[in-house]
Amino acid sequence: MVGVILKKEIIVNKALCRMLGVLTFIILTSLGAFVRIPLPFTPVPITLQTLFVLLSGAFLGSNLGAITQLSYILLGIWGLPIFTGAGSGLFYLFGPTGGYLFGFILASFFIGRFIKSSKNNLLFTFGLFCLADLIILSSGVIWLRFLFGYNLIKLLFIGLLPFIPGDLLKIVVAVGFYARLKSRLKEVF
Repeated sequence: MVGVILKKEIIVNKALCRMLGVLTFIILTSLGAFVRIPLPFTPVPITLQTLFVLLSGAFLGSNLGAITQLSYILLGIWGLPIFTGAGSGLFYLFGPTGGYLFGFILASFFIGRFIKSSKNNLLFTFGLFCLADLIILSSGVIWLRFLFGYNLIKLLFIGLLPFIPGDLLKIVVAVGFYARLKSRLKEVF
């Protein structure tokens, strides 16, 4: 009897749990910005943010995932130093990473929209996370094109190719986290 009671989890308020989930992923995305590796040949650093962007969509769903990333951006615009390099303010979005930040919203929404189709297929989940990451990278490259006017080859070398190895590693980690935790969190979200 005691064992059954100890194994029973009680979720008192799903709305509160969802709100805490959004807050948690805002914080994680913010902290991911501080794990920053600058590259000498590109104005865009490698960060840990994409890991949390992908997981926010997977765990919170399309709407809450997108709201999480939009909230992260709004908090940075309002002055919290939570962007890469402790940046903040509206003008930060007009810098080289602005397109990637917009891509966070799109990618999180995309993952949340299609993650249920993956069932328990890890290869499908991996592919889905790769497509979402490509949304982030493409948004960044498009913004860099608009900002600097570089040709396609230069854009690929400064805005896409340097990030693929690290992003693949983050995707593998994200898929692992999702596979281990999805059954525990589906009751909440």
